[in-house]
Amino acid sequence: MAPSGFNIFSFTGKMKILHMTWFAFFLTFVVWFNLAPMLGAIQASLGLDRAQVTTLLILNVALTIPARIIIGILTDLYGPRRVYSGLLIVASIPCFVFAVADSFTQLALARFALGLIGAGFVIGIRMVSEWFPAHELGTAEGIYGGWGNFGSAAAAFTLPTIALMFGGEDGWRWAIGLTGAMALVYGFVYYASVQDVPKGSKYFRPKNATAMEVTSKGDLYFLLVMKVPLYIALGALAWRLKNVGIFNPATQYAVWFGLLLLYVYDSMLAVRANRRVFTETVPEFQRYKFKQVAILNILYFATFGSELAVVSMLPLFFTDMFGLSAVVAGMVASAYAFMNLMSRPGGGMISDRFGRKPTLLILTAGLAVGYAAMGVIDSSWPVWLAVVAAMACSFFVQAGEGAVFAVVPLIKRSLTGQIAGMTGAYGNVGAVIYLIIYSVVDASTFFFVIAGTAVLGFVALIFLEEPEGEIAEIDEDGNVTMINVSRAH
Repeated sequence: MAPSGFNIFSFTGKMKILHMTWFAFFLTFVVWFNLAPMLGAIQASLGLDRAQVTTLLILNVALTIPARIIIGILTDLYGPRRVYSGLLIVASIPCFVFAVADSFTQLALARFALGLIGAGFVIGIRMVSEWFPAHELGTAEGIYGGWGNFGSAAAAFTLPTIALMFGGEDGWRWAIGLTGAMALVYGFVYYASVQDVPKGSKYFRPKNATAMEVTSKGDLYFLLVMKVPLYIALGALAWRLKNVGIFNPATQYAVWFGLLLLYVYDSMLAVRANRRVFTETVPEFQRYKFKQVAILNILYFATFGSELAVVSMLPLFFTDMFGLSAVVAGMVASAYAFMNLMSRPGGGMISDRFGRKPTLLILTAGLAVGYAAMGVIDSSWPVWLAVVAAMACSFFVQAGEGAVFAVVPLIKRSLTGQIAGMTGAYGNVGAVIYLIIYSVVDASTFFFVIAGTAVLGFVALIFLEEPEGEIAEIDEDGNVTMINVSRAH
Protein backbone atom coordinates (compact mmCIF):
# COMPACT_ATOMS: atom_id res chain seq x y z
CA MET A 1 0.00 0.00 0.00
CA ALA A 2 1.46 3.35 -1.07
CA PRO A 3 1.82 6.18 1.49
CA SER A 4 -1.24 8.40 1.92
CA GLY A 5 -1.19 11.35 -0.49
CA PHE A 6 0.88 9.35 -3.00
CA ASN A 7 -1.26 9.40 -6.16
CA ILE A 8 0.52 7.45 -8.85
CA PHE A 9 -2.02 8.58 -11.47
CA SER A 10 -1.33 12.28 -10.91
CA PHE A 11 0.82 14.18 -13.39
CA THR A 12 1.33 17.40 -11.45
CA GLY A 13 3.90 18.58 -8.91
CA LYS A 14 6.17 15.90 -7.49
CA MET A 15 4.36 13.13 -9.40
CA LYS A 16 5.06 14.83 -12.73
CA ILE A 17 8.75 14.94 -11.81
CA LEU A 18 8.67 11.24 -10.87
CA HIS A 19 6.98 10.22 -14.13
CA MET A 20 9.24 12.36 -16.33
CA THR A 21 12.31 11.05 -14.52
CA TRP A 22 11.49 7.35 -14.50
CA PHE A 23 10.82 7.57 -18.23
CA ALA A 24 14.24 9.19 -18.77
CA PHE A 25 15.75 6.26 -16.88
CA PHE A 26 13.59 3.85 -18.89
CA LEU A 27 15.05 5.20 -22.13
CA THR A 28 18.61 4.92 -20.84
CA PHE A 29 17.97 1.23 -20.18
CA VAL A 30 16.36 0.66 -23.57
CA VAL A 31 19.50 2.10 -25.17
CA TRP A 32 21.92 0.41 -22.77
CA PHE A 33 20.32 -3.00 -23.21
CA ASN A 34 19.59 -2.86 -26.91
CA LEU A 35 22.54 -5.26 -27.28
CA ALA A 36 21.33 -8.46 -25.58
CA PRO A 37 18.20 -9.15 -27.70
CA MET A 38 20.14 -8.30 -30.88
CA LEU A 39 23.20 -10.42 -30.13
CA GLY A 40 22.13 -13.34 -32.31
CA ALA A 41 21.50 -11.09 -35.31
CA ILE A 42 24.72 -9.13 -34.76
CA GLN A 43 26.71 -12.33 -34.37
CA ALA A 44 25.32 -13.75 -37.61
CA SER A 45 25.69 -10.47 -39.50
CA LEU A 46 29.34 -9.85 -38.61
CA GLY A 47 30.51 -13.42 -37.95
CA LEU A 48 31.44 -12.96 -34.29
CA ASP A 49 32.62 -15.86 -32.13
CA ARG A 50 31.50 -16.54 -28.53
CA ALA A 51 34.54 -14.81 -27.00
CA GLN A 52 33.77 -11.64 -28.94
CA VAL A 53 30.11 -11.79 -27.92
CA THR A 54 30.90 -12.11 -24.20
CA THR A 55 33.46 -9.30 -24.57
CA LEU A 56 30.76 -7.00 -25.95
CA LEU A 57 28.59 -7.86 -22.92
CA ILE A 58 31.42 -6.95 -20.56
CA LEU A 59 32.27 -3.75 -22.46
CA ASN A 60 28.62 -2.73 -22.20
CA VAL A 61 28.92 -2.30 -18.43
CA ALA A 62 32.61 -1.31 -18.10
CA LEU A 63 32.59 2.47 -18.65
CA THR A 64 29.57 2.78 -16.39
CA ILE A 65 31.84 2.12 -13.38
CA PRO A 66 33.76 5.44 -13.54
CA ALA A 67 30.86 7.18 -15.32
CA ARG A 68 28.51 6.70 -12.36
CA ILE A 69 31.08 8.28 -10.03
CA ILE A 70 31.62 11.25 -12.35
CA ILE A 71 27.94 11.70 -13.19
CA GLY A 72 27.12 11.60 -9.45
CA ILE A 73 29.57 14.44 -8.83
CA LEU A 74 28.20 16.46 -11.77
CA THR A 75 24.63 15.91 -10.56
CA ASP A 76 25.40 17.23 -7.09
CA LEU A 77 27.15 20.25 -8.65
CA TYR A 78 24.90 21.23 -11.55
CA GLY A 79 21.55 19.63 -10.78
CA PRO A 80 19.81 16.58 -12.28
CA ARG A 81 17.84 18.50 -14.91
CA ARG A 82 20.87 19.64 -16.88
CA VAL A 83 22.93 16.49 -16.33
CA TYR A 84 20.15 14.02 -17.30
CA SER A 85 19.27 15.98 -20.43
CA GLY A 86 22.92 16.25 -21.46
CA LEU A 87 23.56 12.55 -20.88
CA LEU A 88 20.63 11.44 -23.06
CA ILE A 89 21.73 13.71 -25.90
CA VAL A 90 25.44 12.87 -25.76
CA ALA A 91 24.94 9.10 -25.36
CA SER A 92 22.82 8.91 -28.51
CA ILE A 93 26.02 9.45 -30.53
CA PRO A 94 27.78 6.13 -29.71
CA CYS A 95 24.40 4.42 -30.12
CA PHE A 96 24.25 5.63 -33.73
CA VAL A 97 27.91 4.63 -34.25
CA PHE A 98 27.18 1.10 -32.98
CA ALA A 99 24.24 0.83 -35.37
CA VAL A 100 26.44 1.46 -38.41
CA ALA A 101 29.56 -0.44 -37.25
CA ASP A 102 30.88 -3.08 -39.67
CA SER A 103 33.71 -4.70 -37.64
CA PHE A 104 34.18 -6.12 -34.15
CA THR A 105 36.62 -3.34 -33.21
CA GLN A 106 34.07 -0.66 -34.13
CA LEU A 107 31.36 -2.53 -32.24
CA ALA A 108 33.63 -2.84 -29.19
CA LEU A 109 34.61 0.83 -29.10
CA ALA A 110 31.06 2.06 -29.62
CA ARG A 111 29.66 -0.34 -27.02
CA PHE A 112 32.33 0.71 -24.51
CA ALA A 113 31.41 4.38 -25.03
CA LEU A 114 27.72 3.54 -24.80
CA GLY A 115 28.28 2.33 -21.24
CA LEU A 116 28.14 6.05 -20.38
CA ILE A 117 24.35 6.00 -20.59
CA GLY A 118 24.21 3.43 -17.79
CA ALA A 119 25.17 6.25 -15.42
CA GLY A 120 21.77 7.89 -15.87
CA PHE A 121 20.31 6.01 -12.92
CA VAL A 122 22.18 8.00 -10.26
CA ILE A 123 20.88 11.32 -11.61
CA GLY A 124 17.26 10.43 -10.96
CA ILE A 125 18.02 9.25 -7.42
CA ARG A 126 18.99 12.83 -6.55
CA MET A 127 16.06 14.32 -8.47
CA VAL A 128 13.47 12.14 -6.74
CA SER A 129 15.02 12.72 -3.30
CA GLU A 130 14.56 16.48 -3.79
CA TRP A 131 10.82 16.16 -4.40
CA PHE A 132 9.63 13.48 -1.94
CA PRO A 133 9.65 13.39 1.89
CA ALA A 134 11.45 10.61 3.77
CA HIS A 135 8.29 8.57 4.50
CA GLU A 136 7.53 8.37 0.75
CA LEU A 137 11.08 8.14 -0.50
CA GLY A 138 11.44 4.35 -0.64
CA THR A 139 8.24 4.04 -2.65
CA ALA A 140 9.16 6.91 -5.01
CA GLU A 141 12.72 5.70 -5.56
CA GLY A 142 11.40 2.16 -6.06
CA ILE A 143 9.00 3.31 -8.77
CA TYR A 144 11.75 5.35 -10.40
CA GLY A 145 14.19 2.45 -10.36
CA GLY A 146 11.71 -0.34 -11.11
CA TRP A 147 9.80 1.27 -13.93
CA GLY A 148 13.01 2.64 -15.40
CA ASN A 149 14.75 -0.73 -15.15
CA PHE A 150 11.87 -2.18 -17.15
CA GLY A 151 13.56 -0.59 -20.16
CA SER A 152 15.75 -3.69 -20.44
CA ALA A 153 12.65 -5.91 -20.66
CA ALA A 154 11.03 -3.51 -23.14
CA ALA A 155 14.14 -3.74 -25.32
CA ALA A 156 14.06 -7.56 -25.17
CA PHE A 157 10.35 -7.63 -26.08
CA THR A 158 10.31 -5.09 -28.89
CA LEU A 159 13.68 -4.83 -30.62
CA PRO A 160 13.75 -8.30 -32.24
CA THR A 161 10.28 -7.59 -33.68
CA ILE A 162 11.31 -4.13 -34.90
CA ALA A 163 14.37 -5.68 -36.55
CA LEU A 164 12.15 -8.23 -38.31
CA MET A 165 9.83 -5.44 -39.52
CA PHE A 166 12.75 -3.78 -41.30
CA GLY A 167 13.83 -7.21 -42.54
CA GLY A 168 17.09 -8.34 -44.00
CA GLU A 169 20.49 -8.67 -42.43
CA ASP A 170 20.52 -5.02 -41.33
CA GLY A 171 17.26 -5.05 -39.37
CA TRP A 172 19.19 -4.94 -36.09
CA ARG A 173 20.86 -1.70 -37.18
CA TRP A 174 17.52 0.06 -37.60
CA ALA A 175 16.25 -1.22 -34.27
CA ILE A 176 19.32 0.00 -32.37
CA GLY A 177 19.44 3.30 -34.25
CA LEU A 178 15.81 3.94 -33.30
CA THR A 179 16.64 3.71 -29.59
CA GLY A 180 19.35 6.35 -30.03
CA ALA A 181 16.89 8.68 -31.78
CA MET A 182 14.42 8.31 -28.88
CA ALA A 183 17.12 9.23 -26.32
CA LEU A 184 18.19 12.25 -28.38
CA VAL A 185 14.67 13.67 -28.62
CA TYR A 186 13.75 13.01 -24.99
CA GLY A 187 16.89 14.78 -23.77
CA PHE A 188 15.41 18.07 -25.05
CA VAL A 189 11.92 17.20 -23.77
CA TYR A 190 13.23 16.49 -20.25
CA TYR A 191 15.17 19.74 -20.07
CA ALA A 192 12.05 21.72 -20.97
CA SER A 193 9.74 19.88 -18.56
CA VAL A 194 11.32 19.57 -15.09
CA GLN A 195 12.94 21.58 -12.29
CA ASP A 196 15.61 20.46 -9.83
CA VAL A 197 13.70 21.34 -6.65
CA PRO A 198 10.16 22.41 -5.68
CA LYS A 199 9.47 26.13 -5.67
CA GLY A 200 10.92 27.72 -2.56
CA SER A 201 13.30 24.84 -1.81
CA LYS A 202 17.11 25.05 -1.80
CA TYR A 203 19.42 22.76 -3.76
CA PHE A 204 22.30 21.74 -1.48
CA ARG A 205 25.70 21.26 -3.13
CA PRO A 206 28.81 19.60 -1.69
CA LYS A 207 31.64 21.87 -0.57
CA ASN A 208 34.16 19.90 -2.60
CA ALA A 209 33.43 18.49 -6.04
CA THR A 210 36.57 16.42 -6.55
CA ALA A 211 35.90 13.64 -4.03
CA MET A 212 33.30 12.38 -1.58
CA GLU A 213 33.37 14.17 1.77
CA VAL A 214 33.65 12.05 4.92
CA THR A 215 33.58 13.11 8.55
CA SER A 216 36.34 11.16 10.34
CA LYS A 217 39.84 9.82 9.70
CA GLY A 218 38.62 6.24 9.97
CA ASP A 219 35.99 6.90 7.34
CA LEU A 220 38.60 8.44 5.03
CA TYR A 221 40.72 5.29 5.19
CA PHE A 222 37.57 3.21 4.66
CA LEU A 223 36.73 5.30 1.57
CA LEU A 224 40.20 4.68 0.11
CA VAL A 225 39.78 0.92 0.61
CA MET A 226 36.32 0.89 -0.98
CA LYS A 227 37.70 2.60 -4.10
CA VAL A 228 40.04 -0.35 -4.79
CA PRO A 229 37.42 -2.80 -6.25
CA LEU A 230 36.40 -0.16 -8.81
CA TYR A 231 39.91 -0.21 -10.26
CA ILE A 232 40.26 -3.98 -9.94
CA ALA A 233 37.13 -4.42 -12.09
CA LEU A 234 38.59 -2.17 -14.79
CA GLY A 235 41.87 -4.09 -14.57
CA ALA A 236 39.97 -7.35 -14.99
CA LEU A 237 38.34 -5.90 -18.10
CA ALA A 238 41.78 -5.13 -19.56
CA TRP A 239 42.79 -8.75 -18.89
CA ARG A 240 39.66 -9.94 -20.68
CA LEU A 241 40.35 -7.70 -23.70
CA LYS A 242 43.85 -9.16 -23.93
CA ASN A 243 42.41 -12.67 -23.97
CA VAL A 244 40.22 -11.91 -26.99
CA GLY A 245 42.98 -10.16 -28.91
CA ILE A 246 41.93 -6.51 -28.63
CA PHE A 247 44.82 -5.73 -26.27
CA ASN A 248 48.30 -7.19 -26.53
CA PRO A 249 50.22 -7.96 -23.30
CA ALA A 250 52.07 -4.63 -23.41
CA THR A 251 48.79 -2.73 -23.70
CA GLN A 252 47.30 -4.68 -20.82
CA TYR A 253 50.24 -3.84 -18.55
CA ALA A 254 50.10 -0.19 -19.64
CA VAL A 255 46.42 -0.05 -18.72
CA TRP A 256 47.13 -1.67 -15.35
CA PHE A 257 49.89 0.84 -14.64
CA GLY A 258 47.61 3.68 -15.71
CA LEU A 259 44.87 2.43 -13.38
CA LEU A 260 47.38 2.31 -10.52
CA LEU A 261 48.40 5.91 -11.17
CA LEU A 262 44.75 6.90 -11.44
CA TYR A 263 43.98 5.28 -8.08
CA VAL A 264 46.89 7.14 -6.46
CA TYR A 265 45.65 10.43 -7.94
CA ASP A 266 42.06 9.66 -6.92
CA SER A 267 43.24 8.92 -3.38
CA MET A 268 45.19 12.19 -3.25
CA LEU A 269 42.04 14.09 -4.24
CA ALA A 270 40.07 12.29 -1.52
CA VAL A 271 42.68 13.14 1.12
CA ARG A 272 42.85 16.77 -0.03
CA ALA A 273 39.06 17.13 0.00
CA ASN A 274 38.91 15.72 3.52
CA ARG A 275 42.03 17.21 5.09
CA ARG A 276 39.93 18.88 7.79
CA VAL A 277 39.44 15.47 9.49
CA PHE A 278 43.17 15.55 10.39
CA THR A 279 43.03 18.99 12.01
CA GLU A 280 39.56 19.35 13.52
CA THR A 281 36.67 17.35 14.89
CA VAL A 282 33.59 17.50 12.69
CA PRO A 283 30.56 18.59 14.77
CA GLU A 284 28.33 15.65 15.69
CA PHE A 285 25.25 17.01 13.91
CA GLN A 286 27.16 17.20 10.59
CA ARG A 287 28.54 13.64 10.69
CA TYR A 288 27.47 10.57 8.79
CA LYS A 289 28.95 7.06 8.91
CA PHE A 290 30.69 5.92 5.73
CA LYS A 291 30.15 2.30 6.74
CA GLN A 292 26.53 2.84 5.70
CA VAL A 293 27.71 3.64 2.17
CA ALA A 294 30.11 0.67 2.12
CA ILE A 295 27.38 -1.80 3.14
CA LEU A 296 25.04 -0.48 0.46
CA ASN A 297 27.88 -0.82 -2.08
CA ILE A 298 28.28 -4.51 -1.22
CA LEU A 299 24.53 -5.13 -1.43
CA TYR A 300 24.24 -3.40 -4.79
CA PHE A 301 27.19 -5.45 -6.07
CA ALA A 302 25.14 -8.59 -5.38
CA THR A 303 21.72 -7.26 -6.45
CA PHE A 304 22.09 -4.94 -9.43
CA GLY A 305 25.43 -6.47 -10.44
CA SER A 306 23.78 -9.85 -10.76
CA GLU A 307 20.77 -8.38 -12.57
CA LEU A 308 22.97 -6.72 -15.18
CA ALA A 309 24.92 -9.91 -15.73
CA VAL A 310 21.88 -12.20 -15.80
CA VAL A 311 19.83 -9.95 -18.10
CA SER A 312 22.80 -9.93 -20.49
CA MET A 313 23.26 -13.70 -20.59
CA LEU A 314 19.73 -15.02 -20.04
CA PRO A 315 18.54 -14.96 -23.70
CA LEU A 316 21.57 -17.06 -24.73
CA PHE A 317 21.04 -19.28 -21.65
CA PHE A 318 17.48 -20.13 -22.70
CA THR A 319 18.56 -20.60 -26.32
CA ASP A 320 21.37 -23.00 -25.39
CA MET A 321 19.49 -24.82 -22.62
CA PHE A 322 16.09 -25.28 -24.30
CA GLY A 323 16.78 -24.67 -28.02
CA LEU A 324 14.49 -21.63 -28.28
CA SER A 325 14.65 -19.16 -31.19
CA ALA A 326 16.24 -15.74 -30.59
CA VAL A 327 12.86 -13.96 -30.53
CA VAL A 328 11.24 -16.44 -28.15
CA ALA A 329 14.33 -16.63 -25.92
CA GLY A 330 14.40 -12.82 -25.69
CA MET A 331 10.76 -12.70 -24.65
CA VAL A 332 11.15 -15.54 -22.14
CA ALA A 333 14.31 -14.03 -20.65
CA SER A 334 12.61 -10.65 -20.34
CA ALA A 335 10.40 -12.19 -17.64
CA TYR A 336 13.39 -11.68 -15.31
CA ALA A 337 13.48 -7.93 -16.00
CA PHE A 338 9.67 -7.71 -16.25
CA MET A 339 9.46 -8.17 -12.49
CA ASN A 340 11.02 -4.70 -12.07
CA LEU A 341 7.59 -3.13 -12.58
CA MET A 342 6.43 -4.55 -9.25
CA SER A 343 9.48 -5.80 -7.37
CA ARG A 344 11.60 -2.68 -7.06
CA PRO A 345 8.71 -0.38 -6.04
CA GLY A 346 7.60 -3.18 -3.70
CA GLY A 347 11.02 -3.29 -2.05
CA GLY A 348 10.97 0.47 -1.51
CA MET A 349 7.40 0.42 -0.24
CA ILE A 350 8.04 -2.41 2.22
CA SER A 351 11.16 -0.56 3.37
CA ASP A 352 9.10 2.60 4.02
CA ARG A 353 6.58 0.64 6.04
CA PHE A 354 8.62 -1.91 8.01
CA GLY A 355 12.13 -0.45 8.19
CA ARG A 356 15.18 -0.38 5.96
CA LYS A 357 17.37 -2.99 7.67
CA PRO A 358 14.76 -5.76 8.31
CA THR A 359 13.57 -5.49 4.71
CA LEU A 360 17.10 -5.78 3.33
CA LEU A 361 17.90 -8.79 5.52
CA ILE A 362 14.87 -10.73 4.30
CA LEU A 363 15.35 -9.82 0.64
CA THR A 364 19.08 -10.63 0.62
CA ALA A 365 18.39 -14.07 2.12
CA GLY A 366 15.76 -14.66 -0.57
CA LEU A 367 18.22 -13.55 -3.25
CA ALA A 368 20.76 -16.17 -2.14
CA VAL A 369 18.14 -18.93 -2.18
CA GLY A 370 16.76 -17.78 -5.56
CA TYR A 371 20.11 -17.93 -7.35
CA ALA A 372 20.89 -21.29 -5.78
CA ALA A 373 17.61 -22.54 -7.27
CA MET A 374 18.55 -21.19 -10.72
CA GLY A 375 21.85 -23.02 -10.42
CA VAL A 376 20.07 -26.39 -10.57
CA ILE A 377 18.05 -25.65 -13.73
CA ASP A 378 18.84 -28.04 -16.57
CA SER A 379 17.33 -29.13 -19.90
CA SER A 380 15.08 -31.68 -18.20
CA TRP A 381 13.04 -28.86 -16.65
CA PRO A 382 9.91 -27.62 -18.42
CA VAL A 383 10.57 -24.17 -19.87
CA TRP A 384 7.68 -22.68 -17.88
CA LEU A 385 9.19 -23.88 -14.60
CA ALA A 386 12.57 -22.36 -15.46
CA VAL A 387 10.81 -19.06 -16.23
CA VAL A 388 8.96 -19.18 -12.90
CA ALA A 389 12.26 -19.81 -11.07
CA ALA A 390 13.86 -16.84 -12.86
CA MET A 391 10.93 -14.56 -12.02
CA ALA A 392 10.89 -15.64 -8.35
CA CYS A 393 14.62 -14.99 -8.08
CA SER A 394 14.28 -11.63 -9.79
CA PHE A 395 11.69 -10.50 -7.24
CA PHE A 396 14.25 -10.69 -4.44
CA VAL A 397 17.00 -9.18 -6.62
CA GLN A 398 14.99 -6.16 -7.69
CA ALA A 399 13.14 -5.62 -4.42
CA GLY A 400 16.57 -5.63 -2.80
CA GLU A 401 17.70 -2.90 -5.22
CA GLY A 402 14.65 -0.84 -4.29
CA ALA A 403 15.38 -1.29 -0.59
CA VAL A 404 19.04 -0.27 -1.07
CA PHE A 405 18.08 2.99 -2.74
CA ALA A 406 15.45 3.64 -0.10
CA VAL A 407 18.47 4.17 2.18
CA VAL A 408 20.92 6.01 -0.12
CA PRO A 409 19.21 9.45 -0.10
CA LEU A 410 18.85 9.34 3.71
CA ILE A 411 22.58 9.33 4.45
CA LYS A 412 23.58 12.87 3.38
CA ARG A 413 21.38 14.95 1.06
CA SER A 414 24.14 17.12 -0.43
CA LEU A 415 26.13 13.97 -1.28
CA THR A 416 23.23 11.93 -2.65
CA GLY A 417 24.55 12.00 -6.22
CA GLN A 418 28.02 10.89 -5.15
CA ILE A 419 26.74 8.19 -2.79
CA ALA A 420 24.33 6.95 -5.46
CA GLY A 421 27.17 7.09 -7.97
CA MET A 422 29.50 4.97 -5.86
CA THR A 423 26.75 2.51 -4.94
CA GLY A 424 25.64 2.31 -8.56
CA ALA A 425 29.24 1.83 -9.70
CA TYR A 426 29.53 -1.16 -7.38
CA GLY A 427 26.55 -2.63 -9.22
CA ASN A 428 28.58 -2.39 -12.41
CA VAL A 429 31.66 -3.80 -10.71
CA GLY A 430 29.49 -6.78 -9.83
CA ALA A 431 28.30 -7.05 -13.43
CA VAL A 432 31.85 -7.02 -14.82
CA ILE A 433 33.09 -9.59 -12.30
CA TYR A 434 30.06 -11.84 -12.78
CA LEU A 435 30.26 -11.67 -16.59
CA ILE A 436 33.97 -12.49 -16.54
CA ILE A 437 33.16 -15.46 -14.31
CA TYR A 438 30.39 -16.45 -16.75
CA SER A 439 32.90 -16.38 -19.61
CA VAL A 440 35.04 -19.09 -17.95
CA VAL A 441 32.50 -21.31 -16.11
CA ASP A 442 29.19 -22.98 -16.95
CA ALA A 443 25.83 -21.35 -16.18
CA SER A 444 25.17 -23.48 -13.10
CA THR A 445 28.44 -22.46 -11.43
CA PHE A 446 27.77 -18.85 -12.44
CA PHE A 447 24.45 -18.81 -10.52
CA PHE A 448 26.01 -20.49 -7.47
CA VAL A 449 28.78 -17.86 -7.35
CA ILE A 450 26.15 -15.11 -7.24
CA ALA A 451 24.33 -16.92 -4.44
CA GLY A 452 27.59 -17.02 -2.48
CA THR A 453 28.16 -13.27 -2.79
CA ALA A 454 24.59 -12.68 -1.59
CA VAL A 455 25.48 -14.55 1.59
CA LEU A 456 28.41 -12.15 2.09
CA GLY A 457 26.01 -9.25 1.62
CA PHE A 458 23.74 -10.69 4.30
CA VAL A 459 26.65 -10.78 6.75
CA ALA A 460 27.56 -7.14 5.94
CA LEU A 461 23.96 -6.11 6.57
CA ILE A 462 24.26 -7.00 10.24
CA PHE A 463 26.33 -3.82 10.67
CA LEU A 464 23.87 -1.48 8.90
CA GLU A 465 22.19 1.15 11.09
CA GLU A 466 18.56 2.11 10.48
CA PRO A 467 18.39 5.79 9.34
CA GLU A 468 16.47 7.76 11.97
CA GLY A 469 16.12 11.36 13.13
CA GLU A 470 17.48 14.27 11.11
CA ILE A 471 20.56 15.11 9.03
CA ALA A 472 22.08 18.57 8.85
CA GLU A 473 22.85 20.39 5.61
CA ILE A 474 24.66 23.72 5.33
CA ASP A 475 24.09 25.99 2.31
CA GLU A 476 26.52 28.39 0.61
CA ASP A 477 25.62 31.14 3.11
CA GLY A 478 26.34 28.99 6.16
CA ASN A 479 22.68 28.46 7.06
CA VAL A 480 21.86 25.09 8.66
CA THR A 481 18.79 23.09 7.56
CA MET A 482 17.67 19.92 9.34
CA ILE A 483 16.17 17.24 7.07
CA ASN A 484 14.01 14.43 8.48
CA VAL A 485 15.16 10.93 7.51
CA SER A 486 12.76 8.83 9.60
CA ARG A 487 10.45 6.60 7.56
CA ALA A 488 7.31 8.12 9.13
CA HIS A 489 6.37 11.47 10.65
